[in-house]
Amino acid sequence: MARVGVLALQGAFERHSEVVKELGHEPVLVNSAHPLATLDGLILPGGESTVQLMLIERLGLEDSLRAFVASGKPVLATCAGVILSARSVSNPEQRSFGFIDLSVVRNAYGRQLDSFEAESDAEPKLPLVFIRAPRITAHGPGVEVLARHRSEPVLVRERNLTCATFHPELSGDTRVHALVFGSANGGEN
Repeated sequence: MARVGVLALQGAFERHSEVVKELGHEPVLVNSAHPLATLDGLILPGGESTVQLMLIERLGLEDSLRAFVASGKPVLATCAGVILSARSVSNPEQRSFGFIDLSVVRNAYGRQLDSFEAESDAEPKLPLVFIRAPRITAHGPGVEVLARHRSEPVLVRERNLTCATFHPELSGDTRVHALVFGSANGGEN
């Protein structure tokens, strides 16, 4: 059983905790730097990236997050977490941490009203839930594309960081989380 932290500042962190439990791991809600050193994995959830950036700064979490990602332990970033992790962000341009060699466009699939569900292009199909999702417009040579939607990358990995532009925690399918953290109980969809 792994201890998987979920950044719990704002956004869709509760459902991620439920998926972590479904996989037989212990979820730990993170809203300070203290618990990061005790974790085996970390999730940077969706939500509002500008609000998350402000709260990370206010709580002094950036150095601890950078150290965690650099440690090589598994990290899953979804939606706004991808925006925080990218090398560059546009629409509008904003600061990000550069954890992964991606360029992303914020809210590229439209506003909240434009949210939709789809499937990945290739078998085995992954259910995709897009809510004000970012779009990956460029990625470096070290980034592996794990899934595409309409030929565009939506699930990528570089080193220990896996990024999903969609919300796997809302799909009812635990495969993305299991890919990153494994399953302690064999319970994978």
